[in-house]
Amino acid sequence: MVIKTAEFVKSSGKWQECPEPILPEYAFIGRSNVGKSSLINAMLNRKDLAKTSQTPGKTQLINHFIINENWYLTDLPGYGYAKVSKVQRREFEKLINNYILNRKNLVNLFVLIDARHSPQEIDLEFIQWCGESGVPFSIVFTKSDKLKPNIAIKNVENYKAELHKTWEDLPEIYVTSAEKKIGGDEILKFIRETNEFLVNNSVTFEE
Repeated sequence: MVIKTAEFVKSSGKWQECPEPILPEYAFIGRSNVGKSSLINAMLNRKDLAKTSQTPGKTQLINHFIINENWYLTDLPGYGYAKVSKVQRREFEKLINNYILNRKNLVNLFVLIDARHSPQEIDLEFIQWCGESGVPFSIVFTKSDKLKPNIAIKNVENYKAELHKTWEDLPEIYVTSAEKKIGGDEILKFIRETNEFLVNNSVTFEE
């Protein structure tokens, strides 16, 4: 997919405040400091479209971007650790859950996982919740360039093995590096093919 235009639309503190749900939407989420904004910028070939920060938990709103004027990319707050109070953390969780469960034009959720780590309980729990909630999602491993290739592959296989304990079939899995721009084209290909399917089958999201 060629990215011709990529523009920030708005930030929303409630899922009801998000842009009118008439275009297909693809959301990105992961633990704080997973490299989400860096991956989005690399994938769209933009330097600072999504704001990056060294501070975990910086994204605290639902951020919408319109891509090629025909689909939305959504940057969601990170789950898990953030330097905020327990009350604020619960508010983040409520915001995220309500968005995911109620946003009717959400076509796919990309769940980002840091490839450098062994399977983390918080990631496994979130993936399980997505499955139980019937949320269509893919798994995206980030920061693969920070490891030797054989170690990155081993970590991904460890995650697959852990997931296979409760999942018979796994969702699409992508291994990426924002720094080396690896994996972003595969994600964009998935989005392009999905959008074409929606158009060819006259799928709309309006009431």
